Amino acid sequence: MKPFIHRLIEKNIRKTLERGKSILLIGPRQTGKTTLIEQQIKPDISYSFSHTGTKLRYEQDPSLLERELEEKLKSYTKPPIIFIDEVQKIPAVMDIAQYIIDKGLAQFILSGSSARKLKTAKDINLLPGRVVSLHMTPLLYEEMAFLHPNLEDILLYGTLPGIWNVPDPESREIDLYSYVSTYLEEEIRKEALVRHVGHFSRFLQIAAGEAGYQLNFTRLSQDIGVADTTIANYYQILEDCLLVSRIDPLTNAHTKRRLVKSPKYLFFDLGVRRACAGDGIGMPRKLMANLFEHYVGNELVYRGLLDYPSARVRYWRDTAGPEVDYILELNGKYIPIEVKWSDAPNAHDTRHLKKFMEEYPQKAEKGYIVCQTPHRYKINNDILALPWQELDFIFIEADKV
Repeated sequence: MKPFIHRLIEKNIRKTLERGKSILLIGPRQTGKTTLIEQQIKPDISYSFSHTGTKLRYEQDPSLLERELEEKLKSYTKPPIIFIDEVQKIPAVMDIAQYIIDKGLAQFILSGSSARKLKTAKDINLLPGRVVSLHMTPLLYEEMAFLHPNLEDILLYGTLPGIWNVPDPESREIDLYSYVSTYLEEEIRKEALVRHVGHFSRFLQIAAGEAGYQLNFTRLSQDIGVADTTIANYYQILEDCLLVSRIDPLTNAHTKRRLVKSPKYLFFDLGVRRACAGDGIGMPRKLMANLFEHYVGNELVYRGLLDYPSARVRYWRDTAGPEVDYILELNGKYIPIEVKWSDAPNAHDTRHLKKFMEEYPQKAEKGYIVCQTPHRYKINNDILALPWQELDFIFIEADKV
């Protein structure tokens, strides 16, 4: 029997519903949106447009759904919760939801796996002021801590619930490559509206391999044989489809430093990243260290989405060499974070953090080295070595300011 994994976003969903709001729940495929809503929230009425028959029924005549709901709602003494899964497949349903919400007849949970379709569909109604947008992510470490996950398994196979619940590595590998071929290769290509499928396929492989690194659009365009603007458009498609997070650099220097201005992109799940890149599982130490840095970045982004909507994750790099892997902007402060594939980082490992803190003395008071130490410890008065399992400590400490 698969272990039940409690999702932290559930409390956000319940709080939003309790204050009478409806919800737009977005997130990539297989992050567990449907399972969470159906099994834990237990809506009163459900529709799934991922079912071909259901989609065809209402796609041909969206008003049919409105007429059916009007009859169903007559049997409820208080506004029920209506769940519509993959709502982006029939955008006209958003108008129906607005009508019912404005009448006070029901609350909606509308889920979608493509922000691009929701944003680009012609004349779509995004229900401003009526819905709260929440983001479903792969599993955070806190959600799976009771399973005592192995770090290398996380870096190789990712944290999608459906993949994590598969017991053997061979089946996980099959499922990851299936995800890439059936979802990314087919649906993302359709989203891209590309004229040359081979270019986009090559881009997807390179983008996965380059994830977490500072981007050079010119070099990528030369490698793939398309224009810089096409590369930028491809990345925008991945971002809109919730498959990458864009990490922008911090560029406001207070001295004469020349700071890098190119973004980094983090793939939403490391298992999917590896399958897209076509990497095997026998990876050298250096690559595992890079994947560890990538994983920490994802955890920072996802924790921010969950509980700290004003938080921003950036990075900092001087063209002369000094670089800090992540800068967490929170509560008016900069929190510099380095990631080390080590269990005992020392004072030498803090040199770039110190340079950053000297550059921004008013905003950067504490720094962290996230690593594989079993227990946190001070390296000096301002910099703490932190176990990778305790990233929430950074947010907790920032809240005390």
